[in-house]
Amino acid sequence: MQPQITSSSNERIKHARRVKEGRDPELIFLEGLRLAEEAVRSGLIVDAAFVASGREDARLHALLQSLTGRPVFWTQPEVLEGLSATIQCQGLVLIARRPQFDLSRFFEKKEGLYLALDRLQDPGNMGTLLRTAEAAGASGVIALSGCVDLFSPKVLRSAMGSAFRLPVLTAVAAADLPSLCESHGLHLAAAAGGGTCEYTAHDWCQPSVLLLGNEGNGVSSALLGKCHSRLSIPMAHGVESLNVAAAGAVMLFEAARQRRLRALA
Repeated sequence: MQPQITSSSNERIKHARRVKEGRDPELIFLEGLRLAEEAVRSGLIVDAAFVASGREDARLHALLQSLTGRPVFWTQPEVLEGLSATIQCQGLVLIARRPQFDLSRFFEKKEGLYLALDRLQDPGNMGTLLRTAEAAGASGVIALSGCVDLFSPKVLRSAMGSAFRLPVLTAVAAADLPSLCESHGLHLAAAAGGGTCEYTAHDWCQPSVLLLGNEGNGVSSALLGKCHSRLSIPMAHGVESLNVAAAGAVMLFEAARQRRLRALA
């Protein structure tokens, strides 16, 4: 076993803190055994692992065995607690390379279903939508400029591995989305209060982009005016709106249902 890291002033701990704060654009901060297992299973390149001294179990041992050749640093528990991004320190942190996707193939699926997000701010919503999009069979996610970082620690915890596997485009200018859809033959449909078409009446079997907007303000008016469709979800009297992650789940799984039925026809 290597000597323990005993100080929060250790240079490796300070670098890990910079990664956690998003100050190293090439690396991501992963905390906890389950998320670490998902990262390794998804083929992420791990730069370093930090493990709280005294922690031993079969799953952790198997994970560390899979990191053969990568640096593993045993760390006093209080040092890792100071580094932790969670209320309850989980005793394990990985520093890994940010996932890289072949963006030249992002729109290669002829009948693709994509999720686009306009200025989404809440990490929990973002992570939930990534996980939901993967579960519904979406081809990829387009995060427009102004969205929360898809690879921040809170988003990664909510996405539970989906952020490692689902192709994503980030920092796309909102003004470029309509032309991007047009050039790839994609129907741009926005979830909007007062939408003129119920989401179940929309033809989700066509190549589509579902556009969801900011938690408080929805899709920007400039972008909304360039969408092909505005979709609504019927709700009981007195309910004004759904949480954006809930609305996204409803629509994505309706799209999955329609596509599944077409495949069976």
